[in-house]
This record gives sequence, C-alpha cells and structure tokens, in this order.
Amino acid sequence: MENRTTPSNFIKNVITEDLRTGKVKEVVTRFPPEPNGYLHIGHAKAIWINFTLADEFGGKTNLRFDDTNPAKEDTEYVNSIQEDVKWLGYEWEELRFASDYFEEMYKRAELLITKGKAYVDDLSADEIRQLRGTLTEPGQNSPHRERSIEENLDLFRRMRAGEFKDGEKVLRAKIDMASPNINLRDPVIYRITHAHHHNTGDKWCIYPMYTFAHPLEDAIEGVTHSLCSLEFEDQRPFYDWVVAECEMPSVPHQYEFGRLNLAQTMTSKRKLKLLVDEKHVDGWDDPRMPTISGLRRRGYTPEAIRKFVYEAGISKSQGLVDLQMLEHFIREDLKLTVPRTMAILRPLKVVITNYPEGQTEWLEAENNTENEEMGVRQIPFSREIYVERDDFMENPPNKYFRLFPGNEVRLKHAYFIKCNEVIKDDNGEVVELHCTYDPETKSGSGFTGRKVKGTLHWVEASQAVPAEFRLYEPLISAEEVDEAAEVEGLDSTVEKAEPSFLDQLNPKSIEILQGFVEPALKDSVAQDKFQFFRHGYFNVDSKYSAPGHLVFNLIVSLKSSFQPPKQG
Repeated sequence: MENRTTPSNFIKNVITEDLRTGKVKEVVTRFPPEPNGYLHIGHAKAIWINFTLADEFGGKTNLRFDDTNPAKEDTEYVNSIQEDVKWLGYEWEELRFASDYFEEMYKRAELLITKGKAYVDDLSADEIRQLRGTLTEPGQNSPHRERSIEENLDLFRRMRAGEFKDGEKVLRAKIDMASPNINLRDPVIYRITHAHHHNTGDKWCIYPMYTFAHPLEDAIEGVTHSLCSLEFEDQRPFYDWVVAECEMPSVPHQYEFGRLNLAQTMTSKRKLKLLVDEKHVDGWDDPRMPTISGLRRRGYTPEAIRKFVYEAGISKSQGLVDLQMLEHFIREDLKLTVPRTMAILRPLKVVITNYPEGQTEWLEAENNTENEEMGVRQIPFSREIYVERDDFMENPPNKYFRLFPGNEVRLKHAYFIKCNEVIKDDNGEVVELHCTYDPETKSGSGFTGRKVKGTLHWVEASQAVPAEFRLYEPLISAEEVDEAAEVEGLDSTVEKAEPSFLDQLNPKSIEILQGFVEPALKDSVAQDKFQFFRHGYFNVDSKYSAPGHLVFNLIVSLKSSFQPPKQG
C-alpha cells in the first residue's frame, strides 16, 4: 500500500519542534505556482511536500496563484494547474490569488515609503543592473535614492494612476547597496505594466514583484512554514525584511529544500513554453514533455508519481535523479493491474499453408500471468497472421532463435510454426512468409515431443485492429540540462538570450508506427492501459485516439537495469 506520509526529513523535524514548543498552533503551508505555464514533474515534489507535511500534522494547505505578472499569465494555466493538483490526489483548503491582495500590498508599499524604506527610481532596468555591483564589488546608489518621502508618495500614487509608461519608473526597497547579498541591494518591488490581468482586469497598471508579494501573501494567509526550493535561499533575508518592515502581524518562516532534477529532463517553464510556441512539440501535454499533463497523457499514474517523489526524498542538497527511477515506479504500479496482450508494431504477414482455409479457432490466453484474478480472454487464430518484422531474418547470426528459413518457433498461446518459404517484392523486400504448423503442439495441450527456443507474439490477420503506436525517447539528448539561471518567480520579468538548449533536442524523441492489436482492444478508450508482449506498457492517447483510429503511447519499456532503493 502506498505511503501517504513523508520520510524522516529536516522540515518534518522543524515542524515537530515548532508544535512541541508552541511556536505554532496549526501547520499552514501553501503551494504557490505562477500561472505562466503548466506544472511539471518538479512541481510534483513541491505539491507532495506541502500537502503531505501539512496533512501529517493535521494542518492545511492553500493553493495560491502568484499572479503578479499579467504579461505572461493566463486562465488556461490557472485551470490546468488546478486539474493537475487534483489529479495527483490532493485537495486544497482554500483557493487564493496574489491578486486578491493587491490593495493590501499597495498599502504596505506606501507604509515602506512613509518609513523611508522605499523610493521611486527613474533608472531603467539596464541602469539598475549596471549599478547593482558584483559578488565582490558593492553597488552604487541611484541618483534618485534620496528623494523625499512626500515626493516618493506622490510619484508612487501617480504610478498607480497610470501617468507613466511601462519601465518609466519603479519602486525600490531602500536597504543597503553595499550588502554582500545582492538581493538586498535595493531590489525593485513594484513596476509599471499596462496589461490586462486575468483576475483583476484593467484595475491595476502597477504590479508587485514576486519577491515582494510572496512573503506578504504568506503572512496574510497565516502560513507557518513557507517551503520552497534552494534557489530561494539567498532571497530569505529579503523575505524576512519584507515581513518585518511591512509590519505584518503574522510572521511566516521560509525553509528551502533541494529541487527535483531529473536526468535528461528540462523543467524550465520558459524553455518549455518556447518548445510549445515554436511547435517543437504538439502542446504542453505532449507525452514527451515533463509536464504533469504530458505524463498523464503518456500514461503515468498519480500513484507512480507520488511514490517516485517519496523515494526521491527531502534534503537540503541538489541532486540529479535517474530517469529510470521514475520509470521503475510506473512499471511497479502497472505490472499487476493492466492486461497483457499482443500487438504488432511493424507487421510482416505469415501464411500458415497447411491450416484450413476459412477456419478460425479461438484460443485461451491469460490476461496477466502475475495476477490470476484478471482472468482469461479468447483470441482468434487462423491461416493468416501478423508477426513482428524484427522477428524474422533471412540470414541470421548464430544463436538467433526467432523465425528464419527452416527454423521452428512457438506462437504464444497457439502452435509451433516452421518457416518454409520467403516471398519478396520486386525490390527484394520480404513481404510475406509461408509457414506450416503442427496441430499437436497447441498451447496447453501438454505436448512434450520437442522443444523450441523462440516464442513469438502475433495477431490474427482477418480480425486484427489497425492501430498507431507512438514510441518515445527523452526529448533532450544531454544527460544533465543546464538550468542554473532559471529561478521560477525571480526571472519572470527578465528576458534572456535565445537558449542553446534547442541544440540538445533529440531528433529521435518520437517514432510513429502503424500496426495491429488484438480484436479485444477494438473499443479501447483514452487512458486504457496495456502491456504489449515484449514491447512495453502502452496507454491509449487522449488527444488523437478516436473510435476507428486507435493511438497508443509508449509509457515505458518492459525492462530496466535500475535497482529501487531498499526499504529500511
């Protein structure tokens, strides 16, 4: 049975101590995505941590949209995020939006101005960057840093009134331009953006920066443990500064954990959006995408994803998790629950010349050899069948045990057949095999007269159901994807140079084949899952599959060298 708790970890220890000492009375966490893209596998870890830890201690978790950048946000993303969180198996206490608090945030910004802790700056973004300094050199004060409180209040109110153009002015926190932490060198806390907001419409033309809004949201909602990834560790001093200087009655605390980095997997929403926009993939839910919706469409289950993030664990260190670990858990989840059937992905026709013409017999096949409770099914057998083209070689190497001229093999659930003749077209391509069968060798008959070393899967030709098969490899060729510059929430207003990651796209990430499945699968619908003998686990596609046109996505191959972690 799946464990719906977290393993021992430093955050759990902190919460335990906070409750013991009375520092907090109730645990309140939040999952706070920006609605500027679809959720990905990395978010699954953040969702699991926030919801599971709160639930373990009888607390609550809010789903909150950090919608402070209207230029890049959309209700499509809001809806998809809610759908994904529910699909993963979690229910939030309250649904919140940062935009619900814009008036409160504005008042807190004015409070900072009246305290001499914020000022309106006329410098451009590039000029601010140039004066910010480096890791070894202090920054330089803006020439507008010493404006009076009265002038700053007047300018800030005129910013709100819409008197200025985008980028013409910003509001900056007044902290310390010589701080060794660059994040404390007078960060921008408000910018002008004349853009329609999905939640507030055209009410606002100034918007708080994520790093200013986020701690205020946590404080307003009474969040006790603000859990985020390590990229935000250097932001914690500013987080605490905002809560203190804005005189918030509730004081949340930020704790950072190592994010989930999956080998050969890119999780930058900016880069994923570029793949969608430039049509390198067919949408956010493309089965090659690391998005939750892409994994769902491919055939992954929420149980497998939860088990995966559980085993990945919670720590303060960054690490690269093997992609095979995720694949292991979907195999484990499916192996006892889905039927095992036969499908031919690259068909080669076989005519069994000594089988009676016009005759069809029905053979019994178990649905899952590891789960007898799944019962049996009937499959047709007749004179013409399809086998895999890869299961025949005219001139095979040594120790090749499949079909070749003169060799005998077993047809799974059926008979022994022997290859007698090879039919080719005018180009010399093999198009058909003529074989004979031995009626005494019927599966289940107890025949022991001789043995064969090869067993092939097959599909009877006259009732075979045409199907499309989509085989996948990782979208990115590189083992480790460089995403060090991407910090969700911190980079959403910064345009970066064209990424070189497009050079790492795998040209073989998808292969589409036309073949056949057993007639029992004729009425399969989206999200039906099967194990196809010798091929892997497949899922009926939810976008392109339709009655009369079955499309199967490869979820995962059958075997892996990955060894799961030992349970302690």
